[in-house]
Amino acid sequence: MRAVIQRCACCEVLSEGQLVGSVGQGLVIFLGIKKGDTIKDGIYIADKIMNLRIFEDEEGKLNKSILDVDGELMIVSQFTLYGDCRHGRRPSFFDAEEPLKANKLYEFISFPFIKIPSFSLNPIIDFKNVLFPLPESPFILMISPFENSPTILTSIL
Repeated sequence: MRAVIQRCACCEVLSEGQLVGSVGQGLVIFLGIKKGDTIKDGIYIADKIMNLRIFEDEEGKLNKSILDVDGELMIVSQFTLYGDCRHGRRPSFFDAEEPLKANKLYEFISFPFIKIPSFSLNPIIDFKNVLFPLPESPFILMISPFENSPTILTSIL
């Protein structure tokens, strides 16, 4: 299981032109479920997301969790997090869980979050980044139960 989380000022998700979810300031979470993932993995991911201290306190230090800042969470099912591009020019999604099995875990994990239907048609995800002060870039983390600590990723805009 992999979760890519990104701080946001706001987020809206549209499917077939209809709004299917929206949140204010908080986190956008892209969740990938692989074959063999369990509820235990989901509990780890959900607990980590809820308790990570990734919001600034009054002194500008990362000392507050999403719970401390009363932030909102949007979770989006994202099987492409298990895309394997090591061979050839087309990604393989062999490691991604089958949709029906993945949806059961997605529903369990996303209970405390605002979520979009996992099989929304042509979803459009529109969110505004909250930039991390130094260096000024989006604040993105990737979490997996099999890693000892989160990895900070930066993206080029």
